[in-house]
Amino acid sequence: MRLIIALSTAATLAAAAAVNQKRAALDDCLLDAGVPTSTPGTTDWTIDAHAFNQRLKYTPAAIAAPTTIEHVRLAVECAVQVGGVKVTAKSGGHSYASFGLGGEDGHLVVQLDRMDEVELDTETGIATVQAGARLGHVATVLIEEGRDFSHGTCPGVGVSGHTLHGGFGFSSHTHGLALDWAVGATVVLANGTIVEASTTENPSLFWALRGAGSNFGIVVTWRFRTFVVPETVTAFEVNLPQWRTNATTLAKGLAELQDWLASGGMPKEMNMRLLGNGFQVQLQGLYHGDSEGMRAALAPLLPRLGTGVNATGVREYDWMGGFRHYAYSAQIDVRRPHRQAETFYAKSLVTGALPEDVLQRVAEYWVTKPATAARGRSWYVLIDMYGGPNSAITQVPKDETSYAYRDPQKHLFLYQFNDGSFFGQYPANGFEFLDGWVKTFTDGLWEDWGMYINYADPRLERERAQEVYYRESLPRLRQLKKQLDPDELFYYPQAIKPAE
Repeated sequence: MRLIIALSTAATLAAAAAVNQKRAALDDCLLDAGVPTSTPGTTDWTIDAHAFNQRLKYTPAAIAAPTTIEHVRLAVECAVQVGGVKVTAKSGGHSYASFGLGGEDGHLVVQLDRMDEVELDTETGIATVQAGARLGHVATVLIEEGRDFSHGTCPGVGVSGHTLHGGFGFSSHTHGLALDWAVGATVVLANGTIVEASTTENPSLFWALRGAGSNFGIVVTWRFRTFVVPETVTAFEVNLPQWRTNATTLAKGLAELQDWLASGGMPKEMNMRLLGNGFQVQLQGLYHGDSEGMRAALAPLLPRLGTGVNATGVREYDWMGGFRHYAYSAQIDVRRPHRQAETFYAKSLVTGALPEDVLQRVAEYWVTKPATAARGRSWYVLIDMYGGPNSAITQVPKDETSYAYRDPQKHLFLYQFNDGSFFGQYPANGFEFLDGWVKTFTDGLWEDWGMYINYADPRLERERAQEVYYRESLPRLRQLKKQLDPDELFYYPQAIKPAE
C-alpha cells in the first residue's frame, strides 16, 4: 500500500512539474515576443481571471493582454510553439459556462478588453468595433451619431462572444441578431495568419463566424452595418398573476400567445418576452414606436390572455433610454475594469409551437415544482417572442450564416432557464430542477428543438452540445474545423470536433 501511495504521489508531482514547465515556457515566449500579459498575484490577473459564473472558476496557464492585432497573432504563435496549450479568446467574460476562461484549467487566455475602440464611418454607416468592446460602450459611441445595430442590452457583455453565437436582444424581432449586422471581420487563425472575412473574402470562414465563430480563430475587429435609431421606443409590462398559480390558466395563456406569434399577430416593431419567477409572471416589451402604436399592436392580444389584462408601466423613451430600461445597471458605458459575479446554472431551448399535452405538462411543472425543487434560490425563466412571420431573424435565409434557427414556425421561442444561489455554493442536487423542466418540453418534441450556446449548459456532453447548438449547420462546420484548425488549438469542452 505504501508503495502504491508513493508511486501515485510521484506521478502527481511529475505532472505538476510538467505543467509548471509549460507555463514557464509560455511566459517566456510571450515576454520575448513583447506581448503584454497579466501576472499571477496582481490586480490585473484577478480581474482577467475572474469568472462571471462563480460556480465555474478556472485557472489559466497564462493570460495575454494584447493591445494590437499583432500581439494577438504572436500570442497564438507562442501557444503553438510551446505545444499542448489550448487558446481561448475572452471578450466581456460573461460566458455562462466560463468558456472565456477555457471551460477548464490550463488555457492561454487572450483577454481582449484592452482593445475596445468603436468608430463609425458616417458616410457608409459602417461601425468598426474592436472585439473587446462591451455592448454599453458600443451603444454609447454609436448613439452620438443617432445610429446603432441590433444587439443585447446587458452593458457589460462583450460584443465578440455575443455576436459570434447569435446576439439576441430587445431589437432582434425588429432588426435581427447582432451577427446579422456583421459585414466583415479581421481574424487570427490557428496557423498564425491574419485574414479578412466577409461575403467576398474567405466567405466560408465568414459564414462560420456568424453562429459558431469561437471554434475557428480569434476575431479582433468587427465591421457592422448600422441603422438610424427611431425617435421613440416604448417600454411596457403586462402582469399575469393568475398564470403563476393556476396551471390550466397558464397553459391556455401560453397557447394563445404562441398562436398570436405564429399567425403573424405580433408586428415587426414589437419586441417582447415572458418573464416568470417566484414572484410574478409578466410580459415585458419594447415597442419601436410611440405608446399609441404599442397599444394598438397589443389590443388584439390582451383580451385573449385573461379578463382585465392591460399594459402597465408604459414609458416612452429615446433609443438610449430604452437601452437603459432593460440594462438593469446604473453604469451603461462599461469599459475595463469590470467584474460582475453570480452563482448559477442555466439552460436554454429554441422551439416552435408546443402541442397541448406539452403545454399542460410544462405549466404544471412551472406552477408546482419550484416551490420545492428551488426553495431558497433565485430562479427565473425568460421566453422570448423570437420567431413568426414578422421576425427579422427568421427572414434571413437559413444557409446565409451558420446560426441554425431561422424557420418562422419551427423557431418561435427562445428560452432561458436560470437558477442561482443567493449565497454560497450552488447545491449539488440543484441541477435536477432545470434539467427536469427542460425535459418536460423535449419529451414531447422528439428532436424538433435546439439550444442556444450564448446560454451554454456546461453539463452537456460534447457530442450532444454540438448537435443541439448547431443542428443542420454542424456537418459543414466540422469540415471547416478540419480545414482551419485540425489540431483544435481553439478548444473548449463543447467545441466543434473536426471532421474525420
